[in-house]
Amino acid sequence: MASEDELMMQDATDDGESFDDDFYSGGDVHDDSDDDDVMDYDFIDNDSDDSDTVIAHHRSQSNYSILNEADIHKCQEESITKISTVLSIPRVAAGILLRHYNWSVSKVNDEWFADEGKVRRIVGLLENHVPVPDGEELTCGICFDVYPRKEISAAACGHPFCFTCWQGYISTAITDGPGCLMLRCPDPSCSAAIGLDMIKKLANDDDKKKYNRYFIRSFVEDNRKTKWCPAPGCDYAVDYIVGSGSYDVTCGCSYSFCWNCTEETHRPVDCGTVSKWILKNSAESENMNWILANSKPCPKCKRPIEKNQGCMHITCTPPCKFEFCWLCLGPWTDHGERTGGFYACNRYESAKQDGVFDESEKRREMAKNSLERYTHYYERWATNQSSRQKALSDLQQMQTVHLEKLSDKQCQPESQLKFIIEAWLQIVECRRVLKWTYAYGYYLPEHEHAKRQFFEYLQGEAESGLERLHQCAEKELQGYLDAEGPSKEFNEFRTKLAGLTSVTRNYFENLVRALENGLSDVDGHGAYSRAASSKSLGGGSIKGKGGRGKGTTSRSSSSRNIDDSGHWSCEYCTYANVRSATACQMCQQRR
Repeated sequence: MASEDELMMQDATDDGESFDDDFYSGGDVHDDSDDDDVMDYDFIDNDSDDSDTVIAHHRSQSNYSILNEADIHKCQEESITKISTVLSIPRVAAGILLRHYNWSVSKVNDEWFADEGKVRRIVGLLENHVPVPDGEELTCGICFDVYPRKEISAAACGHPFCFTCWQGYISTAITDGPGCLMLRCPDPSCSAAIGLDMIKKLANDDDKKKYNRYFIRSFVEDNRKTKWCPAPGCDYAVDYIVGSGSYDVTCGCSYSFCWNCTEETHRPVDCGTVSKWILKNSAESENMNWILANSKPCPKCKRPIEKNQGCMHITCTPPCKFEFCWLCLGPWTDHGERTGGFYACNRYESAKQDGVFDESEKRREMAKNSLERYTHYYERWATNQSSRQKALSDLQQMQTVHLEKLSDKQCQPESQLKFIIEAWLQIVECRRVLKWTYAYGYYLPEHEHAKRQFFEYLQGEAESGLERLHQCAEKELQGYLDAEGPSKEFNEFRTKLAGLTSVTRNYFENLVRALENGLSDVDGHGAYSRAASSKSLGGGSIKGKGGRGKGTTSRSSSSRNIDDSGHWSCEYCTYANVRSATACQMCQQRR
């Protein structure tokens, strides 16, 4: 009988490497039962965290665009030109308007044509320019010194100030932060806006650079559909079409993140769950749970004490030094042979039977259970994160060193070894998805047993497939890297690794689809429908080149219905049931 891996790869490898184009070249992976209802999930975002050297996979960017500083400046200039042309106002005034209305061209137009006078008063745009008073010498309105007219400057309001005072006023405002973009005339009674032309004319070079930086950043930070990439040291911004679907975006620096919450990409988990999970990981609540579960307060000074030896005789640290029994918290002077000796306390046992310690013990037991449950999920979340970081490192090593080495040893061009890179990209993305499924599982309600059982089954299948793929790409590939020359088995390895990549992708697509639907396939009675189970658990087909189907992943054929251990696989959900069972223990469908 064929091995499990061979059975799973049978459909995926009928056409050599044709499955590569299904996913990595933008082809469709879909279900016969639900072609359009579910959004396809891109599993090779290639988010490399802080590693800029990993080659980025060119994803479709139909719902967002990446902007560098030059792009942002160009967008600003285009918006200023639009407003200046439509409203017939100077470009400086157009810039002030856009800055006030958060760079929304439509908002500026609406407000301006609704009440131009009101907008001018709010923003500080004077309808008529007031000239500087005539005279060869003028008095500065700040220092009250007399200066020649050529050393005096004024905004549109005409209030005269000397160059030195202007520079000090502007420099102080710029030093205070982005508020300098809303600068007004220094005269306390005047609200005339200070535009970019005055900054260029009066500010020193350092202040000009800072002001321009604030001006550029305002386009991103005040714009509701544009955000900075959160990766450390990255200066790219992402312009997103709000309401266009998935929030997953990949920056030009190769870092992938959720545009909605700016955390790393976390599908299939929603932003709210991610926020709660991150807060829980950083909060002190688990420390308090540990203290409650593993320590007891000194009966005298109330400081928490952890028991680190076998004897029940506890002595509190100085200056308290109170001696008490660990079990009943009573004074040690009341203990002796009549209470059971050093390692037991009959008084505690009798008090426990009387219910004296029920409440405190109940709280301590609940804290232990809560801590153990959290630790279970957190350890697996963190382990997959570590595995993903290691996979990223291995991917980089493969791209920069090993691929060329393998090409020389196997006498094959690097272009024919792309299946190895694609396998590692799949591993990186699947590790990320698997990591967040543990956060999902932690917040899955305890009382929804059917959903939890279905979730753990899907998660287990996906994790099992990923481990097979990871082992193949890591362990088995090493043998060919260490080989002295070309290996006859390398083509078989190519078929196996490519097939495992396709199978693992299918497993994770099923998992993501189910979790994003809220495990809706499970009904109130603990079962799920035939159509839904077929859709969620691999009942669809994968189209190859030219739209040709390559077969289904259904295991309903007689040769695959009963395995070597005597179990039969449900044709709807693929759950392995004991031979004697007449109905599937997972989906309740009859055999």
